[in-house]
Amino acid sequence: MTLRGVDNIDELLQQRFALINLWRAITPVYESLLAVCHALSIAPKDFVASDLVCRDYVSGSYLITYNPTHQWFYLPQMQPSKALLFKCFDSKEDGRARFAAHTGFDDPTSPPDAPTRESIELRALVFYPT
Repeated sequence: MTLRGVDNIDELLQQRFALINLWRAITPVYESLLAVCHALSIAPKDFVASDLVCRDYVSGSYLITYNPTHQWFYLPQMQPSKALLFKCFDSKEDGRARFAAHTGFDDPTSPPDAPTRESIELRALVFYPT
């Protein structure tokens, strides 16, 4: 397997790595706000394996089922001057948070004529030194 400019991806994936997301509004967000679930409030039984189907490849991902113990957080009326950085996945299995569920949701307090959300998301694959 190769990753643009990385010849030893299989070797790198044998050590600790993480997926980090940076999410930022392009215009103020009043509709389809971004929510992130506190990773430690998600029980292992809440995860459901799923395929992430893209134009050029198929990858694995997880969905989560409803659980009243989930703790969700969001930034209302997020402005372009703010950004949210969160870890989506960590390969380390030592009890630390490994997954962070996130989703867009409709805030019932948003104005009915709120503009459509415009945002950008950057996902980085981070490799930790051994």
